[in-house]
Amino acid sequence: MYSKIQETASWLKARMASKPNTAIILGTGLGRLTDEIEVSQTFPYTEIPNFPQSTVEGHNGMLIFGQLGGKDILAMQGRFHYYEGYPMKEVTFAVRVMYELGIQTLYVSNASGGTNPDFSVGDIMIITDHINYFPEHPLRGKNFPTGPRFPDMHEVYDKQLIALADEIARERGIKVQHGVYLGTQGPTFETPAEYRMFARWGADAVGMSTVPEVIVAHHCGMKVFGVSVITDLGGFDNPVEVSHEEVQIAANKVQPKMAEIMREMIRRS
Repeated sequence: MYSKIQETASWLKARMASKPNTAIILGTGLGRLTDEIEVSQTFPYTEIPNFPQSTVEGHNGMLIFGQLGGKDILAMQGRFHYYEGYPMKEVTFAVRVMYELGIQTLYVSNASGGTNPDFSVGDIMIITDHINYFPEHPLRGKNFPTGPRFPDMHEVYDKQLIALADEIARERGIKVQHGVYLGTQGPTFETPAEYRMFARWGADAVGMSTVPEVIVAHHCGMKVFGVSVITDLGGFDNPVEVSHEEVQIAANKVQPKMAEIMREMIRRS
């Protein structure tokens, strides 16, 4: 696998017109953040050697190079999920490639279901910690030379970046929440009982991605900032059915606020 990562990185290096040190993974309904990017190059995943393919509606499958907030960035428009049938080594393949390309800071975004009764649909939740509920660990197997065999996970989400996001949100009058994100395998949305269980574990929001990518980014020594858009609520007295289409609609509505925060964070960092 490591040789494939290096092969893919070499292919991209030979074609890159810039050398960004910041990357963004755009989640469900948030791919429209590309409207904020001054795009200079795009590479469909289908053209990149060894790259997995995104199969989920709303994940376009493009690797984008350009500028956001006046800084060179790399963006993934569409990620890979465990529920699509990929093993964790492929779910996190792109993050490993990012490291080989010189990425030092990773921004991750997702849509998630809120378990915190203080949350509302449309809230932006800055991720302060996570719970890994995936059945396969992304670091399982032979250790990659990018980090230790047993990495410490006490401060995975960069405190300085969180403070910067809070400062920008206050300046712009954008309401943000803080919370713990729990990543589960999907593809089913959670039952009311599962929502209640996860809330008791300390989770404020639940989704089907992000945690594996963040673990690998942390293993590579990257700084990480994560944000969830709360697109539905579960585990309360009146359960509400949810669909992927409704999640996308809710995420799209809040996208401009999230884009404003991220753009300014990248400009100042």
